[in-house]
Amino acid sequence: MPVLLGIDRCVQDNFSLLKGKRIGLITNHSGRDSEGRSTLDLLYNAGGLTLTALFSPEHGIRGVVDEPVSDSYDSITGLPIYSLYGARTRPQPEQLRDVDVLVYDIQDIGVRFYTYISTLKYALEAAAEAQIAFVVLDRPNPLNGQLIEGPLAEIDRLDFTACHPIPIRHGLTLGELATLYVRELELPLQLDIVRLDGWERKDYWDATNLIWINPSPNMRSLRQALLYPGIGLLEFTNLSVGRGTDTPFEWIGAPWIDARRLAATLNAASLPGVCFIPVQFQPSTRQYAGQICFGVEIIVTHREVFRPVRTGLTIALALRQLFPEHWEPKNYLRLLANQKVFNAIVQNAPKEEIFSLLEEDEQAFRERIASCLLYGDGG
Repeated sequence: MPVLLGIDRCVQDNFSLLKGKRIGLITNHSGRDSEGRSTLDLLYNAGGLTLTALFSPEHGIRGVVDEPVSDSYDSITGLPIYSLYGARTRPQPEQLRDVDVLVYDIQDIGVRFYTYISTLKYALEAAAEAQIAFVVLDRPNPLNGQLIEGPLAEIDRLDFTACHPIPIRHGLTLGELATLYVRELELPLQLDIVRLDGWERKDYWDATNLIWINPSPNMRSLRQALLYPGIGLLEFTNLSVGRGTDTPFEWIGAPWIDARRLAATLNAASLPGVCFIPVQFQPSTRQYAGQICFGVEIIVTHREVFRPVRTGLTIALALRQLFPEHWEPKNYLRLLANQKVFNAIVQNAPKEEIFSLLEEDEQAFRERIASCLLYGDGG
């Protein structure tokens, strides 16, 4: 059965939910229907409603910028594009003055520190303050909606890359996440979710038969998205995670790593569904640009049993044990956002002890989200 996106169902219903409304649209290049038509164009050309403002997340409205984004104007419609990744991270009251409904249509990848979900939360808060309605045009979670993994972000560590106390791999669609935000923040807001049709919680992206569009410049495949919850965690430490190569997040390395020793240690950990190959590579940008790095390629052999966050934590443990004089763990806490798990890694705790900490948080989160699920029970 083909998957129909939220925007597909809006088109089928002739945009009845939005008729007579002034619309502010939060979107980027990934906001397309299943035929490849942009949500921006579809709303602009729809009769009976008025598109009045555009808002863009990290990477800009075309998804190609890898730095803070400035405000601009859309060359086709002439509408203002207000950046939500730069001087501000949420819509401002004056930008919502001519808006009755904020519509959100962006493809997420299901990971806490992927900032499109922070933009969603902040926009919901702005809509509640402005007393306007909010509509999420739902999209699949590419990593499926069953597997939840990772420690909860702690309240005192919430920021733009950890905007809510959720696990790293949250297992929700954006519609479900918006429902959770509104309930837990007690936002006085009319929230409507235009649901998916044909998507089941067990489905990865490849089960949808939808075309993959890179949701951001370095997220170029489902394979990389699956690795990202664990490998992305390492990004702010003194490692290359493959940015500046053809395969970001598929390998990690640094000039000071003994690649064969690291690969042997990680393979000996017997993590399910993954193996490690010693490699060398030379990033063209970011960390260690132009330098030869030694490290490992991470190969997923069986994604149904592969657990990316546990894999990433095991890599961090190996770096701490093998290269304590070189690997600098301090910034690992930035995306991990959980002091208890961070302390366990720094103290070289057994991985089983760390995994048990995750299990407590994962179970607590499953209980929190039970009433927010729109597509079955997640079992």
